[in-house]
Amino acid sequence: MEWGMTGKAPLSDNTRGLILAILSSAFIGASFILKKKGLKRAATSGLRAGVGGYTYLLEPLWWAGMVTMILGEVANFVAYIFAPAILVTPLGALSIIVSAVLAHFLLKERLQMMGVLGCISCIVGSVVIVIHAPEEHTPNSVEEIWNLATQPAFLIYAAAALSIVLALVLHFETRYGQTNVLVYLGICSVVGSLTVISIKAIGIAIKLTIEGISQIAYPQTWFFVTVAVFCVITQLNYLNKALDTFNTAIVSPIYYVMFTTLTIVASAIMFKDWSGQNVSSIASELCGFITVLSGTMILHSTRDQETTPAPASLSWYLCSGESLKNFEDDHFITLQSSDYFE
Repeated sequence: MEWGMTGKAPLSDNTRGLILAILSSAFIGASFILKKKGLKRAATSGLRAGVGGYTYLLEPLWWAGMVTMILGEVANFVAYIFAPAILVTPLGALSIIVSAVLAHFLLKERLQMMGVLGCISCIVGSVVIVIHAPEEHTPNSVEEIWNLATQPAFLIYAAAALSIVLALVLHFETRYGQTNVLVYLGICSVVGSLTVISIKAIGIAIKLTIEGISQIAYPQTWFFVTVAVFCVITQLNYLNKALDTFNTAIVSPIYYVMFTTLTIVASAIMFKDWSGQNVSSIASELCGFITVLSGTMILHSTRDQETTPAPASLSWYLCSGESLKNFEDDHFITLQSSDYFE
């Protein structure tokens, strides 16, 4: 072991990756809260993001959340340089815990016991999936990624993903977007799986260009850049709608679970990493998916109890003019709304 001039042993690559991954989760978890507070402030002076407004773009707190999220993503990207994916990826679940804790203190959003159980199930299931996910082959050029992206299996996945997104946007969003959290997050997650593929291609192009093998002249590079920009903008738009409409403690774990699952599936299809896996790994992955599905269902079933205010009711009290002893014969109408007292 080599020692530095200070007499202390230098940090190992895995330790650097671990620290960066933890910092990434902290930044990303905090960004959810900052953007949520920014969206709430923007809603007081303009049209809410949940119904198509964009006044949040003028809110400094929302931009603070965006900068924080970018810092988290950069830290996460660099973490993969130092440490293997099996160490870095599961730590992304820490962002859910950070987001939930901050939401509890800053947004007064609290989970019931069943919601906590659902959150834990999502985290455990996601960790199991990531740990037992097949290793990914790293392409050495943009052309190699293009060949993988144009193989029939991935073209079918891409076509199915685009069809699902179009169906959610054109049919389900207008009908169920404000009542079902899976609509907005479904769009974010499906598009996000395509974003990861595009970002990977761009990263390889930048790396090769820095090393002296320019990838700028290849049209595939600019195609992936165009796809990445479109997908990122779409993700941000619908993630903002989800955050503005639903409880942050619900949005964070469900988005993490769906995005992680679909990204693993898309990567496995594109790079054909599922072939050669043993029965134990496949069984573990199936158990992870079942755990994730169970946790998602628990979170979704408890959302109404945690986020929906009590429905307003109107009641009148008609006094007969006589003694209140005839209480049962009188009629009452009471105006009640939980929003009135906020």
